[in-house]
Amino acid sequence: MIMLKEYDCWLQKRKITAGINVPDTVFAHKGGEVSDRAVKEFVCGIDRLLGFKPKVSRKIAAGKSGVFLGLVSGMKDAPECCGAKNWDAKCSLSENGFFIKAAEKQIFIAGKDEPGLLYGVFRFLSLLALGLIKNVFELCDSPVSALRMINHWDNFDGAVERGYAGNSLFYKNGGFDFDRQRIEDYARLLASIGINRVSINNVNVRANAKLLITEKYLKDAGKLADIFRRFGIRLLISVNFGAPWSLGKLPTADPLDEKAADWWKNRVALIYKYIPDLAGFLVKADSEGEPGPFQYNRTHADGANMLAKAVKPFGGIIVWRCFVYNCVQDWRDKNVDRARAAYDHFIQQDGAFDDNVILQIKHGPYDFQVREPVSPLFGALKKTRHVMELQITQEYTGHQIDLCYLPWVWEDIMRYDSAHGEKSSIMELTAKREEGLCGIEGFSAVVNVGLDGNWTGHTLAQANLYGYGRMAWNPAVTAKEIAREWSALSFGLNETARKIENILLKSYPAYEKYNAPFGVCFMVTPNTHYGPNIEGYEFSRWGTYHRASADAIGIDRTPSGTGYTSQYSPKNAALFADPSTCPENLILFFHRLRYDYKMKNGQTLLQNIYDTHFEGYDDVAAMLEDWKSLENSLESEVYNSVLSRFERQLVNAREWRDQINTYFRRKTGIGDNRGRVIYD
Repeated sequence: MIMLKEYDCWLQKRKITAGINVPDTVFAHKGGEVSDRAVKEFVCGIDRLLGFKPKVSRKIAAGKSGVFLGLVSGMKDAPECCGAKNWDAKCSLSENGFFIKAAEKQIFIAGKDEPGLLYGVFRFLSLLALGLIKNVFELCDSPVSALRMINHWDNFDGAVERGYAGNSLFYKNGGFDFDRQRIEDYARLLASIGINRVSINNVNVRANAKLLITEKYLKDAGKLADIFRRFGIRLLISVNFGAPWSLGKLPTADPLDEKAADWWKNRVALIYKYIPDLAGFLVKADSEGEPGPFQYNRTHADGANMLAKAVKPFGGIIVWRCFVYNCVQDWRDKNVDRARAAYDHFIQQDGAFDDNVILQIKHGPYDFQVREPVSPLFGALKKTRHVMELQITQEYTGHQIDLCYLPWVWEDIMRYDSAHGEKSSIMELTAKREEGLCGIEGFSAVVNVGLDGNWTGHTLAQANLYGYGRMAWNPAVTAKEIAREWSALSFGLNETARKIENILLKSYPAYEKYNAPFGVCFMVTPNTHYGPNIEGYEFSRWGTYHRASADAIGIDRTPSGTGYTSQYSPKNAALFADPSTCPENLILFFHRLRYDYKMKNGQTLLQNIYDTHFEGYDDVAAMLEDWKSLENSLESEVYNSVLSRFERQLVNAREWRDQINTYFRRKTGIGDNRGRVIYD
């Protein structure tokens, strides 16, 4: 029976048979606190995997057997046999990169910098656990993404907005309240997958959260930064754009007002006294009721640049969210299309932002839906730094009750070709940073952790956090590779892990089948966003309509409709605007179609809606049975916890299937041509 300590996630203590002789002595130069952490992690990692603790020497003994840990620039005293002096030139390591080499009786792990050494140690340990390190082994690796950020939507009262794994790790009862050991364990998990930035509070900065940037709370924020710093992770703070008047009691927060700008400069100086390595601020402005430059008839560049000038003397950045749209839309007005908003607001300001401003753009034009197109801003922005925002927490994808393995759809996103010139897929645009071009600098993601004992509520949802880190480091890694790694690291190199890998890979397609059909979006229960409510948002202010009638469904976003398709490159605009070439999993996002429209499989749109929803339910039932087959392979706590969630997921899938199918049966009066039960 496999014993899984859920708290340790993919860093399990599990005795393995190593494919390499690991020496019992570690030679390591004395470095900073991140280097020291790398040495500790190596010793602890060997202990948890091989059952012994190597001794550590601070003097490198040339020619001796041992493990050599350090920076590439400091390895001049390492044994000549492994060519340590030539590593940097050989690998062309970038920031945070590392080199691993194993030879007979010697192992070398060298980082371009201290975080790179830590990442190299963690990668060595994971490859060792996966059985991939042999006596002759060499790996040179650097992150494709410079910024690999986690966004916490944690509130001062301890609640987590869109959190499904318990209360906040950081806050309780209106202020900071955290367990130092748990935060250290969390930082360790993040560092093990290459995360280098964490924003620690909700982007909706309301009530007492506005006080985070006052002396009352900055001391505790500094203590939190101290813990993360040892793992190479720097903090960001979400700030309220209106703070000069809501906190500073000025009459205005106008970004072009000198007094407002001076207020921010003074406040920033205070913040950096407590957190000298603060990475910067994350800002949600002019969005869903939050204050911003629009209320002063200023541009977003005006607002972001004012803050950027305040943090620049301290090496800080401003991460400025592009989730800006009309959230008081009249459903009667068919001329307003929420999907257009981010592009319309920001493309005209390309090049207007200061060099320490980074735009944070949601991967799609809507809001982390189960299936939506990639935002047209990617590839179109040429002069402005930007990152892609993903969502690990399962707001629209099952609340960590339903299993939904997100790297499956992230892989599609990474391989999407924006068709803006050569090397224009998302993963290629990310790599362009290395070529000095204005590509995607990295990724941010709303995290799925909380105080639950297993961190993520659903044990298998740990795969989404792990997968985000792996894919943020290298967007070319596949969902299948990630599923295999995570399953083996969590459950061991065995048949149980292979079965769990297969369950993960089935889960996203199943969820998409029983959810809203073919990219139509937002058929969810309002506010909670769990379970179906087909017209829950149909007459709301949020601009999330499908406009189903007795004859047709969807919104025409072609040039004859809202014109949204024209925001894409000419190649993709033509692709999306033609129903015959538009990807069918997005066809109702871009088109209004009659229910008798013939899909590529020869069946009507309506019949495909029926079929996919029946199939989705059946897929969940099959996953449940697959999980039940593991009862004797897993400890009861893990088995029963996941089992209960699969049972709840089956109920949810049934509701989606029956409500969606019944809705369209009643709308059209047309039944299922296979005679399956649909309720009148």
